[in-house]
Amino acid sequence: MTKIFHPIALGLLGLMMQACGIPDLTVKNEDTHLPEQFKTDLTEQSTGGPVVKWKDFFEDPNLLSLIDIAIVNNKEVNMMLQRISVAENEIQARKGQYLPFVKLGAAAEGEKVGDFTRNGAVENSLMLKNGQAFPTVLGDYRFGLFSTWEIDVWKKLRNSAQVAVLEFMATNEGKNFLVTNLVSEVAHSYYELLALDNQLDNLVQNITIQQNGLEIVKQLQFFARTSTLAVKRYEAEVAKNQSKMYEIKQQITVVENRINYLLGRTPQPIQRASSGFMELKPKFIQAGIPSQLLQNRPDIRKAELELSAAKLNIDVAKANFYPSFGINAGIGFDAFALKYLINTPESLAASIAGELVAPVVNKNAIIAEYKNSNAKQIQAAYEYEQSIINAFTEVANQLSNIDNLDKNYHLKRGQVDALVKSIDISVQLFKSARTDYLDVLLTQRDALEAKKELIETKQKQIIAMVDLYKSLGGGWQ
Repeated sequence: MTKIFHPIALGLLGLMMQACGIPDLTVKNEDTHLPEQFKTDLTEQSTGGPVVKWKDFFEDPNLLSLIDIAIVNNKEVNMMLQRISVAENEIQARKGQYLPFVKLGAAAEGEKVGDFTRNGAVENSLMLKNGQAFPTVLGDYRFGLFSTWEIDVWKKLRNSAQVAVLEFMATNEGKNFLVTNLVSEVAHSYYELLALDNQLDNLVQNITIQQNGLEIVKQLQFFARTSTLAVKRYEAEVAKNQSKMYEIKQQITVVENRINYLLGRTPQPIQRASSGFMELKPKFIQAGIPSQLLQNRPDIRKAELELSAAKLNIDVAKANFYPSFGINAGIGFDAFALKYLINTPESLAASIAGELVAPVVNKNAIIAEYKNSNAKQIQAAYEYEQSIINAFTEVANQLSNIDNLDKNYHLKRGQVDALVKSIDISVQLFKSARTDYLDVLLTQRDALEAKKELIETKQKQIIAMVDLYKSLGGGWQ
């Protein structure tokens, strides 16, 4: 009994010594407090939350088709899928670490010892059972099963496997966040393309109006009712707007190529329906309550999972201070000559051994790893808090933006209507010599600029709702 007690006592004493050498660290608790509601008069907030899938949020079939292609072909998404595969394989690798390792092995070696050595003298004095002397070169042939197993007393290996699971889940949430951003980028570019088409149509219509005005000025010049200066000013204005057409066409080409890049393909025309752009109404969605961001935003869930993994990594690093317990075992055949290798039971061999290993001197690397795991946990907690604040800020900004853009659009709509009417009035006044040609030019120029700003405001309205949808989680739950 005493022989058994002494090793146990020594082991417990070593364990106590290890525990005394662990530095004291502070784990940061994350702050997830958010206001109860978003401050906005735009929408009535409910607890339902924005869980509309993007296929239901977007109604344009051309845009839906582009998004489908982007999700399948986008290079960054496909690279992320490979990172997910790596993270999944890491789970399998770490789970295997706390199971016994069993290997099948074989070995062969030969040894010639000197006759006047101890082993040589023993071999020379012995003979085999059949009366033959030991061979000059003594062989050693082995094959069998060999097993090693680290007993996971402190859950170090199991916690490490759970860390891999959390990191895999975080990587998957990262993919969801990437897809959300990709859907938003495709929608941004698509609506920008529709806006540019409308800008081009607006410019063409304005050029037509100015060309008609140019013909009127030429007729009035023929009857000596205006000067050559008016004709030249009109010609210059028409040429200026015609040159702008090519600028817009180049912008359209750039945006089309940007969409194709997001879709993972070479440049080609983008199918779209631009005619009803100005009649589009931004799709209304409920903002929900701020606390729902914690469940709906993939980036927040990713940060939360990374924080959980960082906390568990502290336990993994802490387990390095404790003794590790291992079992080594083997069974097989062992003989000095091949012809005896499978003789049983003479050549049958087996072994089993246990080991207890604990760090005693120079634990600097273990201490440093433990402190690093704590620092990474604190960093992950701050990143989690930052992602929550960022999400809340994005939603608050977009709610305010949508409200102000709605008011802005209605005022600009009235400005455009008034300027369009003033064009006809200015032309009639010019024909009757009651106003100067410059008034007509300036009125047309103002109307063109106002209509351009109205189209841009409509684009901003639609994009703001897309950004709000993305900020609320993009339909992920």
